[in-house]
Amino acid sequence: MDGRGREANEARRSRLRRSWPEARARKFRQAAFVYLHVGILYEFSVWIFAGQGLLPPERGPVGVWLAVGALILAAVFWGLWRWQNEWVARVVWALHALRLPALLEGAFFPDPGARIPASFYLTAVVIVLVNLWMLARAGWDL
Repeated sequence: MDGRGREANEARRSRLRRSWPEARARKFRQAAFVYLHVGILYEFSVWIFAGQGLLPPERGPVGVWLAVGALILAAVFWGLWRWQNEWVARVVWALHALRLPALLEGAFFPDPGARIPASFYLTAVVIVLVNLWMLARAGWDL
């Protein structure tokens, strides 16, 4: 790679990577670790659901979904930890917030034949809200 290409790569990276005062940088690191723990919970939930026969087989092999989930988890963790870009935190916040309607429905209006207890969904609502709070702190410097 010539010098010009290297400079262009550095410029792209510097636009994505932010440098914050320590208090704000700490918020990104905290959001990264909270997201890591939420992701681990989701990964183990998928593992347990598969073991209990709660995942539809037509969705494909569980291993593929676990691998995809792990890749997303690693990318988000790295994005929050390393780049500390407010737009990364905001986009992840918005996407993560999309989980709430299904979780609220399962917690408060469960299907009569549901095999997953409402308490699972209620616990997930609390966990997602904590994660949203930490992402908002980083994304909007709250």
